[in-house]
Amino acid sequence: MLNATFQSGAYTRKVADIKAQTIVEIKFSGQDAGEIVAAYPQVSLNSAEVASGRITYSARLICTVVCSDGEGKLFRVQKGAEFSHYADDERLAPAQHGDCHLACERVQIKREGSNFSVAVVIGASMAIFENTAKNYLSDVDGAIVRREEGKLYNAITFNGESEIDDDFDCVASDVLAPCAKAVVTDCNVKTGLVEVSGEIYLNMLAVRDGQPVGLDRIAPFKCEISCEQAIISRRAIAKAEIKDMSVNCKVDDDSGKCSVDFAATLAISGAFYEEEQITFVADAFSTECELDIVKSCESGEIYNDLKVFSERVSGLCATKAKLDYTCAFLATALPAVDFTRADGGVEGSVSATLLYRQGKELKSTEINLPFSVRLAGLNVGGGRVDIAVSGVTVRQRAEGECEAEAVLKIVAEDGESQNLELVSEITEGKAREGSGSAISVYIPSAGDGLWETAKKLCCAPEEIKKTNPELCYPLNGNERIVVFRAKEGV
Repeated sequence: MLNATFQSGAYTRKVADIKAQTIVEIKFSGQDAGEIVAAYPQVSLNSAEVASGRITYSARLICTVVCSDGEGKLFRVQKGAEFSHYADDERLAPAQHGDCHLACERVQIKREGSNFSVAVVIGASMAIFENTAKNYLSDVDGAIVRREEGKLYNAITFNGESEIDDDFDCVASDVLAPCAKAVVTDCNVKTGLVEVSGEIYLNMLAVRDGQPVGLDRIAPFKCEISCEQAIISRRAIAKAEIKDMSVNCKVDDDSGKCSVDFAATLAISGAFYEEEQITFVADAFSTECELDIVKSCESGEIYNDLKVFSERVSGLCATKAKLDYTCAFLATALPAVDFTRADGGVEGSVSATLLYRQGKELKSTEINLPFSVRLAGLNVGGGRVDIAVSGVTVRQRAEGECEAEAVLKIVAEDGESQNLELVSEITEGKAREGSGSAISVYIPSAGDGLWETAKKLCCAPEEIKKTNPELCYPLNGNERIVVFRAKEGV
């Protein structure tokens, strides 16, 4: 008669990673824009809601377009739009919640006379979490069991907002288009809160002495996100997105400097894991009867740390316009990076807007610098990667041949692998037929361990070791194992 002991508990786990894309178009009308020299889109999430088979998210897109009036004077126009989109997946259920992050992946400008529109491809990356119950077998009376030790992980998610201010001076008369990227470089759980620190990479397309110039600044930030479930100090992972930002400038005519007040609202979300050390039954058999066993698997990668890399990339870059020695490069601004995580690292391209003068005309073109970077020292692969780019410079190495250089700050999620196979259900089956022989000789399979051998022989592992002390595991298949059976009734 079996007497099984079970353990159970409630846990939160990540059940899916979902990606989606949508195109949002903003129309600018009634603007005598002249030559469009740069465009910068900024997207921020409003909400994300999970329903049966679908996650719906809404967001706001703001496009800043820098134009030339035909006489070399630059000005900007700005417009925004609210939008919503969805992604379908059969794993989605109302009890779940999603951690959604948006990014502007591609921009296209369409011109129609004095009117134009900006079409932006927006990518969404969503991690889906749900509350679930884990039920596993911890002991069985009346059966021979193999116990193992392992960890169960409970994901604790958190989110919040933080206001960031930075004041500095720059040599410029106006800032036309700022772009910014926030990366989290460190994240730690304290009692009642999560402490998040990182850097904001700010690039500004500005005007100096009537000419465009690109200015870079790195602003560190540190903030605290309230979390009631944060109790024990541990590492965590998080991502910061700029929900809103403003750049106010005040020019000192005497010094020629511009006093800049940069303010941003950061939306921060992340997760950390509570660990529970457990002893569980991984397998079982009975000498009296067959056992019907149901197993559950807890496998995957638990990301609980951030690794930070700084890389300088350079090489030949592609340009959409034909450039030669008649082109005078003025500024490289509004950098962005498009990348994918590959085995051992990341690969992609850095893009930026290059403003130059050809004769008396002010023109612009997009440059693309491909790169491939190895990320050494990561324990597990496949986690989320965040990249900020700064210091983009372009020069002509030869006529019509451009070379670019940029600095990448790369933050990659790291952690450990989980692979547990637990017995979740066990019931008695049909009775075993007894063997009439007192001695059996068994020829094992190559690679069998002590447990596999004992289970095939329907004999306790201790008895196998006692009667065959010369065996070394795993077996090579050439051994002969002798099993003695006591005569019943003696």
